[in-house]
Amino acid sequence: MTFWLITMALALGSCALLALALWRGHLGARPAAEFDLRVYRDQLSEVERDIERGVIKGDDAERVLTEISRRILTADKALQDESVDVRSPKATRFVAIGALAAVLIGGSFALYRDLGAPGYGDLALSTRIEAAADARASRPDQATAEASLPPFVIAPDTPETYAELIVKLREAVEKRPDDLQGATLLATHEMRLGNAVAAHAAQADVIRLKGATVNAEDYATYADMLIIAAGGYVSPEAEGALARVLRFDPKNGVARYYSGLMMLQVGRPDVAFRAWAQLLQDSGGDEGWVVPIREQIEDLAFRAGVKYELPPAKDTSLTGPNVEDIENAETMSDEERTEMIRGMVDRLSDRLATTGGSAEEWARLIGALGVLGEADQAALIWQNAKDVFGDRPNDLAIVRGAARKLGITQ
Repeated sequence: MTFWLITMALALGSCALLALALWRGHLGARPAAEFDLRVYRDQLSEVERDIERGVIKGDDAERVLTEISRRILTADKALQDESVDVRSPKATRFVAIGALAAVLIGGSFALYRDLGAPGYGDLALSTRIEAAADARASRPDQATAEASLPPFVIAPDTPETYAELIVKLREAVEKRPDDLQGATLLATHEMRLGNAVAAHAAQADVIRLKGATVNAEDYATYADMLIIAAGGYVSPEAEGALARVLRFDPKNGVARYYSGLMMLQVGRPDVAFRAWAQLLQDSGGDEGWVVPIREQIEDLAFRAGVKYELPPAKDTSLTGPNVEDIENAETMSDEERTEMIRGMVDRLSDRLATTGGSAEEWARLIGALGVLGEADQAALIWQNAKDVFGDRPNDLAIVRGAARKLGITQ
């Protein structure tokens, strides 16, 4: 009730100010002839002063006075003949004010009824979290999501021979349901064909047949197929597959991306933002999820109520050397190998100093400097890393591991 009283008062106040301006705009209106008459009289006074000063003389003075006097008489006659009130009739003004009130007040409330939520109070954070939890628990399952989409139709440009091979592969797998290789091939080729529903069914068989040897990648592939089959929607079944991926591999990028997407879909942009921001920070720059995250994360931060500045895209053409890369350069001469390492180290160091990088890259740089025998420079990089990753203990631990190997952690 308080909301409606406040909005009604604001609407009426705004309408009253506009109506007052509309009404006052007609007060003090005068006929045009009155302004003309005033101008001509001023001109007459100026001419008379010029005659007194001798600026205008003789016939010229007489001609100018006659012309101005004629104009004064014409304007005065027009003023006397003016019988129509130049102001708008009161009835017209009342109609205009009434129309203004109808549009401003009535239109505002009509718009709010369509776009707003009449009678729906402001939600506390705890209420919003509860609503998101309810939405997550009651969201449609995989079958419902798939049923809402158009059925699969093979692409017209699909080679006929390839389509025939898929049909034969389906028949072979149906005859040998315990053939792991057949199920793996079927899942792969159904996905290539664009038949995501059949692909995730085949991948489910792959997981079943692998049993105790199933791994994170198997479940990540399954979750990806489920989500694609549902048109990008993360169903409860897909959520279960993602949870299994993260149990195997908590750093799996596919699972972390889709988990953030799921939280966004159920109304938790705050959780989604945290997940995606951390994933973007941990990514190298060329992973499949980097582009969609970069496209959405600023809007997501706004919805989460977080002030966020999108970091520069990482230059994937300047990957730094790791110890294995360096040690494998044994076919080069010592001078060539040192020059190669130096160039790679310099490029990586410049990039970390200008655009930043992941903890793994900082650790890689420290290790490479150690190989070059530049422990002092590596120690300086370690000190910088402590400032950069001071509030991220997990990342700092990665860099500390590389520094500890060189004995520069003191």
